[in-house]
Amino acid sequence: MQVSRASHASGRLPGFKAISLHPLAKPLVFVLALMPFGYLLWAAVFDQLGANPTEALVRSTGDWTLRTLCVVLAVTPLRVLTGNPALARFRRMLGLFVYFYVVLHLLSYSGFDMAFDLGDITNDIVKRPFILVGFAAFLLLSMLALTSSNRAIKALGGKNWQRLHKAVYVVAGLAILHFFWMRAGKNDFAEVAVYAATLATLLGWRFWRYLYKNSL
Repeated sequence: MQVSRASHASGRLPGFKAISLHPLAKPLVFVLALMPFGYLLWAAVFDQLGANPTEALVRSTGDWTLRTLCVVLAVTPLRVLTGNPALARFRRMLGLFVYFYVVLHLLSYSGFDMAFDLGDITNDIVKRPFILVGFAAFLLLSMLALTSSNRAIKALGGKNWQRLHKAVYVVAGLAILHFFWMRAGKNDFAEVAVYAATLATLLGWRFWRYLYKNSL
């Protein structure tokens, strides 16, 4: 009873930290993060992507990029609110999965939609703002992925590395703008609103925490 009361009083979840530290936790998270790709691969091989496979692949990989980005940005709030620092060990892997899905998104667009025609792709980036914004987000994510290793952290220095990786907040904004402009032609903003509200909540929590810490 004493352990239960202490855990309840501190807002921490007994056993949650133990699960997070379990040797199988990271492999399980890896498999879960890879499952959408496995499903899309299966659907492509067995012709289950619907009447427009190209649109289905481009849209699905974009959706999973956004979803995984939301999960990555949720790690820190969950870590703080549950008092479980062990959750931080999943952040790098999940961040690389964001990059994995954005690469699939780009490949689906450039390969199936544009036949890897560099001239057409370049013209599309210049002419269509939502493509330009999406490409800018991809470039920023590439920079973050390339500097995600321990060697990069050591080379840049901890503080510089942290400043650089705050670019993920810019990526979040660009991703929402990309999605918004893409849906503007269809006047369909329901999903955009869900992702925007989710990311606004996650980023707003960080801003509130920053103000609170600096007011003490």
